[in-house]
Amino acid sequence: MRLADRIAQCRTPFIVENTKDGSVTHLNSAAAFAKDINSCATRYVLSDELTRLCTALAYSKGASTLACADLLHVPAERVWVEWTEAPWRNELGRYGFQSPVDSASSGWRGVFIQSTSQGRCGLLRTFWAHGESELNVLSSSMEAYFDFDTQEGEDPEVFGRQQRSSICVSDNAVGNADILRRCFRFRFERSWQDYYERAPLTGVQATALSHHALGTIAIDIPVLLAFFLLLATRPGLPRRPLMLERLNEARAKSGKAALLEQIEVFAPLLPEYKSGCSSGSGVSRRSRRLHHVRGHLVRRGSTLFWRVPHLRGNARAGSIRTRTVTWLVDPSISSSRISANQEPSAAQMS
Repeated sequence: MRLADRIAQCRTPFIVENTKDGSVTHLNSAAAFAKDINSCATRYVLSDELTRLCTALAYSKGASTLACADLLHVPAERVWVEWTEAPWRNELGRYGFQSPVDSASSGWRGVFIQSTSQGRCGLLRTFWAHGESELNVLSSSMEAYFDFDTQEGEDPEVFGRQQRSSICVSDNAVGNADILRRCFRFRFERSWQDYYERAPLTGVQATALSHHALGTIAIDIPVLLAFFLLLATRPGLPRRPLMLERLNEARAKSGKAALLEQIEVFAPLLPEYKSGCSSGSGVSRRSRRLHHVRGHLVRRGSTLFWRVPHLRGNARAGSIRTRTVTWLVDPSISSSRISANQEPSAAQMS
């Protein structure tokens, strides 16, 4: 069962008891979002191939620091996006990330976004699940609010008018191109913040707790932004609605809740490798070892060029027909946000 369905059917509250005084605290959890997910009109399920692509775009050389906030927008006021965890973790491992939440490699991850009608600012929360029990459906204790129109030196506009202490995540090496630093802020959800404020935590404990909570949400955001960026390109991403009529009829007969309607989204067609062989012509200069080259993005106005990850080295591995994919962002989305004098820019990641 997909993650959206599991949350929509989740009824178990998250309750903690103080072992010293017996007091009980209800913390905001996945069950609190059951109605929101059920009523959300726009729900996407990423294919495994698209999950790998978005993760590569987010964390390959140059991709995570591309200054493209003016091209981004959330496609609806309420949006749900989910993907399977295995391809996401595998792709993260290629770029040096360790398992950010736990050691499991199966399950689902998802993000619920609430935004303004223009899709330029909003609030999001992340979710994940392993196993089949309701107790295995978890949500981040932190939420993130964002404003893509934030100017350098400013703070993002607080979504929902809830002014609370927040945390900024940044990469000092990329300067003004760091969308996460400029446009996003992280904060504990209200019930979790109140709970931790009542706990006698030391400064070291509070810092460790914040870092752990950030690890459950911040790492998903670049992947989500890469997906929204691809949605804005022409002609967009291949998609199809999940056909659930017969399955839901069978579930209704057995007394089970109907599964939610969702849109399955696939990766665009990318250049393929074609076979090749070594010329075998005598002795020559020693070949470089076969190695993998990470992808990177370059932007020129409303056009994005992505040099796809590829193999480089011994010709016996085959020759590559092309390594560049060009995406043109829909002018109706980008024209009002791109300066006429904008210079071509390329971003790099250390």
